[in-house]
Amino acid sequence: MESKIYDTAEEKERLILVAVAVSDDDTMWSLDELDELGRTAGAVTVAKVIQNRERIHAGTYIGKGKIEEVKELVDRLHADTVVCDDELSPAQYNNLSAELGVKIIDRTVMILDIFAKRASTSEGKLQVELAQLRYRASHLVGVRSGLSRLGGGIGTRGPGEQKLEMDRRLIKERITQVRKELEHVKRTRELTRKNRQENPVPVIAIVGYTNAGKSTLLNKLTGAGVLSEDKLFATLDPTTRKMVLENGEEFLFTDTVGFIRKLPHHLIQAFRSTLEEAKYADIVLHLADCSNPDMDMQMQTVYDTLKQLGIEDKKIITAFNKIDLADEEVSLKDINADRTVKISAKNGDGIKEMLKVIEEVAKEGRKIFEKTFSYEEASKLSIVRKYGQLLEEEYGGEGIYVKAYIPGEYMYLFEE
Repeated sequence: MESKIYDTAEEKERLILVAVAVSDDDTMWSLDELDELGRTAGAVTVAKVIQNRERIHAGTYIGKGKIEEVKELVDRLHADTVVCDDELSPAQYNNLSAELGVKIIDRTVMILDIFAKRASTSEGKLQVELAQLRYRASHLVGVRSGLSRLGGGIGTRGPGEQKLEMDRRLIKERITQVRKELEHVKRTRELTRKNRQENPVPVIAIVGYTNAGKSTLLNKLTGAGVLSEDKLFATLDPTTRKMVLENGEEFLFTDTVGFIRKLPHHLIQAFRSTLEEAKYADIVLHLADCSNPDMDMQMQTVYDTLKQLGIEDKKIITAFNKIDLADEEVSLKDINADRTVKISAKNGDGIKEMLKVIEEVAKEGRKIFEKTFSYEEASKLSIVRKYGQLLEEEYGGEGIYVKAYIPGEYMYLFEE
């Protein structure tokens, strides 16, 4: 009997990307990024459409003529989904669905879908669910019939199909429940931060645009074993690992969620406790992909997000990553940073120089402490070790001579 081989590969969702350019010269960059988001979500882009308008159409996002153009593309290219680069209102969603006759989603749904796919821990899954529920609550009016038609593909992962059929009351109840669970997680995180502060090893928060190489750097520094892929939002859950330098000084490095242009406010709210790892850090290590032609815009997005989170008073070191892939003529400057370095997290170039800069910046907030303790005061040496970095320790006839770096806020412990 002749055997047959059947191709069981899942057919990729076919997307048409649509954006409105309103006096914005980076619309094409934004659409290219939306294309990359689509690939990360497992879909393929078959067309990109940009309309220049003074303002986004209140009823249909794009104008009538452009709707006809998109409709013709949908039929000719057999597209499954039209993705709009801005968050749609319920009216825009309904009107576009009626005009085009295919699934309509927006940038927010795309990002939420990727987050739902990437979340691995219970905290990450709760945060994604909260963001999705908030989005659905704000888009519930007039969308019930549309949601039931979604079927599979982008925008259907996460809490589950039954959530799509919830009425406003049930969504509200579930939001309350999820928030309570996240509050418990938040208290645990705050306790961990408090314990860190009582044992003040400097904390370095690694921030940056998504796919800038944060997880690769953390793995290189600490062997953390964090998933590292050339995809947007490869990791969502923060990872903190300790690194001990050659001189014995310790640092805690924390990887954070990658930032992105037009990061949905639902996500910022849901992931606030995670993103705030940078708020409680001693130093912010800003990783920038200098091989990306849109690096400057990505860097500005990072600073805008930090400002949104109220993180503006930290020492910032910008590490221009992927220097091995960058154009040699590209200008690498960051006026917002206190110090800058050039590195390759992948092959290790510049890592030693970066650590030296981190060490120098960390010491800027410390003071040199010198004292000879009597042997009756020997117990105070444990306080020096706990709150500072011991540089010298000598036992003599008059007592124990100590020289150490002590953070300024702990100097009061040694005052007479």
